[in-house]
Amino acid sequence: MTMMTHAEIQRGLAENHNAPNGTARNAHAEALVGAAEALGDAALFRDTLDNLIRAYLWSSESSKMLVPFARLLQEYDKDPGSFTTSDTRSLFWKFKWVASAISDSPEIPLESAWGWIAEMERRYRIAGYGERPVRKAEMWLAHSTGDDERADRAHRAWLAADRDSMSDCRACELNSQGNYTAWRGDDAQALEHWKPVLAGDRTCAEEPHRVLSGSLLPLLRLGRLDEARAHHLRGYRMARGNESLLPAVARHIEFCALSGNESRGLEILAEHAAHLGPLANVDDQLAFHGGILVLLRRLKELGHGDSPAASYEGVPRTVSELYELMYAGSLAIARRFDSRNGTTRTSDRFLARIGAQPLVGVLPLGVRSAQLPQTEGTAAAVGPVAAVPTAAAAATPEAAFTDLVERARQARDQGRPAADGLWAEVAVRMDALPEEGVDPLVAADVADSRALAAARAGAPEAAELLEAVRDRYRALGQDERAALAELRLASVAGQCGAEPDRVRELLAAAAWAAEALDPGEPLRARRIASAELASLRIEPYLRSRETGHEHADGHAHGHGHDHAHGHDPEHDRGQRELAAFAEAHAQTLPDLAADAEELLARVALSQGDPERAVVLLGSAARRVAEAGRPWQAVDPLVLRAGLLMSLGLPEEAEEAARSAVEFTVEITDAETQAAARLTLADALLRRADAAAEAAEHALTAAHWFDQAGLAALGGAQARFALATAYARDGRVPDAAEVLQSALPDLLEHGDSQAVSAREFLGDLLRRLNEPRAAAEQFLLAAEVAKDWDDPRPQADLAHSAADQLAAAQLPEEAAAAYERAVELHRMNGGAPVAEVRILRSLAWLALREGAFGASVARARFLMDEAAGVLEAALSSDPEDPRLRAELAQTWHQLAQVLDRQVTAAEHVDDEYGEDEDARPAERLDASETWALRLEEIGLCEQAAAVYAELGPDHLEDRLQCVQYAAWTEQELGRDEKGIARMSALVDELRELPEGTADGLLERAEYTLERLSAS
Repeated sequence: MTMMTHAEIQRGLAENHNAPNGTARNAHAEALVGAAEALGDAALFRDTLDNLIRAYLWSSESSKMLVPFARLLQEYDKDPGSFTTSDTRSLFWKFKWVASAISDSPEIPLESAWGWIAEMERRYRIAGYGERPVRKAEMWLAHSTGDDERADRAHRAWLAADRDSMSDCRACELNSQGNYTAWRGDDAQALEHWKPVLAGDRTCAEEPHRVLSGSLLPLLRLGRLDEARAHHLRGYRMARGNESLLPAVARHIEFCALSGNESRGLEILAEHAAHLGPLANVDDQLAFHGGILVLLRRLKELGHGDSPAASYEGVPRTVSELYELMYAGSLAIARRFDSRNGTTRTSDRFLARIGAQPLVGVLPLGVRSAQLPQTEGTAAAVGPVAAVPTAAAAATPEAAFTDLVERARQARDQGRPAADGLWAEVAVRMDALPEEGVDPLVAADVADSRALAAARAGAPEAAELLEAVRDRYRALGQDERAALAELRLASVAGQCGAEPDRVRELLAAAAWAAEALDPGEPLRARRIASAELASLRIEPYLRSRETGHEHADGHAHGHGHDHAHGHDPEHDRGQRELAAFAEAHAQTLPDLAADAEELLARVALSQGDPERAVVLLGSAARRVAEAGRPWQAVDPLVLRAGLLMSLGLPEEAEEAARSAVEFTVEITDAETQAAARLTLADALLRRADAAAEAAEHALTAAHWFDQAGLAALGGAQARFALATAYARDGRVPDAAEVLQSALPDLLEHGDSQAVSAREFLGDLLRRLNEPRAAAEQFLLAAEVAKDWDDPRPQADLAHSAADQLAAAQLPEEAAAAYERAVELHRMNGGAPVAEVRILRSLAWLALREGAFGASVARARFLMDEAAGVLEAALSSDPEDPRLRAELAQTWHQLAQVLDRQVTAAEHVDDEYGEDEDARPAERLDASETWALRLEEIGLCEQAAAVYAELGPDHLEDRLQCVQYAAWTEQELGRDEKGIARMSALVDELRELPEGTADGLLERAEYTLERLSAS
């Protein structure tokens, strides 16, 4: 094998330093240690040992750092003088990492572990460092071994000791302090310790990542659910895929298992399935696998033991199989620690952890997760449902059943949404009774409930079930119930596309059955009116089928008929009949009158008259609310709110949407619940100050859509609204996590929605400083928009992608995207500002290899081209303030390009000195430098003059130009001119009204003071 050279090892170290964390990086680092040792270069050998220790630290193999650290320590003891001050400090800093690794390694005897702590204390004392890190290491080792008295003593000593250069950063210390407090059972105090980290006041490479994960269960236990949700969304995004943060990932999985989000936990498990096998750091393995076991046990309890989970050791495993394998392996690790420590502390904690019960029923997270299949053990918690007021519990089972039937009938007759649930309960209890003990009328009522459910679902057997129900009721003398079944048969026939004559025949039969009811029947008038309204509702649809013009809604339950291109007397007659029906029954049957008004509203909407529809929907909602049926007001109010938003009446829309949500109290239909809340969220997003409340309603809407089986439809729209609300509320990581989860669904909602979603996600990723990922989204969106008639969206997306490609240090790709954006803007015309900004960006990209020769010429050409575009646009509108401001900005940036050229040339002079022959062509002589500096001053003067004409809104831009010119004057030795420029501006700023130049005057005075002192 060929020996590596010193240069090759140095290059390898540089590559390894920038490589992703993980076993591949560790293997490379190990090879470099061997190569350096073989080379015999002591200094290089120390560098490779240091590199290997760091590689291990940021991976799941952190316990392996003990061997290279011991070797590095030997090198120090052999020749301390060969270590620089920085090297020595770095060595002693690593003692803390090793102390943690020793505590996490059950193979190291406890006596040896304490010996390492003592050795750390001895060396720190000799080197002049304080005891704070030592006491912290002592605390955690004592804590893990079950010596709580020593742990508490060390904890107090740790916090009492002074901080010095060996102390951990404040973020890490606060993490440890909170963790220790949480382990001791004080969740509230732990969260207080973590507060500065969670708020972003204290951060480091792995914080707040770890603290966010550690806070999840304490927050759940304290009932602070909104914070728990937010910490999961933000924290998992930070920890995802990071090998050194597998214990944090496990806490997110555990959180999902204990908050009713088992499907989300499975998805996180799948993303980290590659780490399910044994890890070199067995303490990390125990922590990682422990969180997974909480999820797997929960899934088993819910009846998903036979469902696929993940591959383990290359073999796909079910939930139960994976649980058994990981449980056995984890318990074995825990007992190895117990054996080392002489206590059962580790295994006791492990068993308590994996046996934990859910802390909440279902905590909606907002992110899209695949629903688990329903099983007998699956909880049916979908949201709040109000029950119909009940009587006191009956004394006997028979009486209880009778009471249940009575409540179900009462709810049915009142039209309450809870009726379906009550009849379902009746059915369950009835099925448990012997057949001869079932009341025939109760059996008919249950059959009626099942037939109605089939009809609502569009089941093919609905008509047959309804016919059987009708016959049963007739046999029992329940004519009014039979009449209702007749009416439902007609509706089902229309819904299923039966021939119009057949539907009319059934409608006539329903009307006859209603009319034939005994005059003393209390519900006779309602049955007659319902039959009439059904005919008014269905007839337009039937006529449209006969004439070949599809009804506006395309089925028998559609509302209205679009005659925008012609006048239909039959249609007008139908509207008059509906209006007459509403008026006739307004007092006696207000809910049916409201139905008629809602139908009229939908007709008005189909005719392009939203204003009339708004009035009718408002009337319909008021009628049912005043009649004590508020749940029937939800649909018209939701539609009304949407119309009001489209009419530019956001306040009225919000009021309608709020009423709709208020009236959902008794609603059991998940889709209706979801629609009401999404509508309110949309209305609130029209306001600048309601993002937090909008997020709350969008989150609930997404949950309800999921429960309705509409996660890919309404659920995707709710998540888009939720991401929008989070972004406006400053919760950008949360917004990105939610939007990314919904993106696959949103891409199926048409090209416009796909472009909008990708652009939004790209912007969120930009704000999160993930430029490569942001650029990808912008480019994908541009690809979708490339065939649109209007090229402007594609141009804007290409521009955004170019900005992010440049930020990601991909200049060639960025330049190509910028040039494509310019091309698209020029195809469309009329976008000079966008074009100019792109040209300026291209100018700066031209300087990426250095501000010399052709690069500067290219940059200057592009800046001049940008100025030319603006001057051409200004020729037709000389006073356009935006164009003038852009022109001033272009001059200012051109001055900065020239400054870059001069500065680069000065660096060349510094490098080559007086050796004229050795200097490259990029050098500038004194006259060239002088000319460029004068040109810079002139450009800044031009820009400042334009900004002065544009007024107070551009004071800061003007100040920057004047400062630039003043300092450049000083570089030319013309100090007085520079001072005069700043003095004039300072005097002018002092004369402005108070508040006009907030902060600018102080900046100008400070610059003047520095110029004068130079």
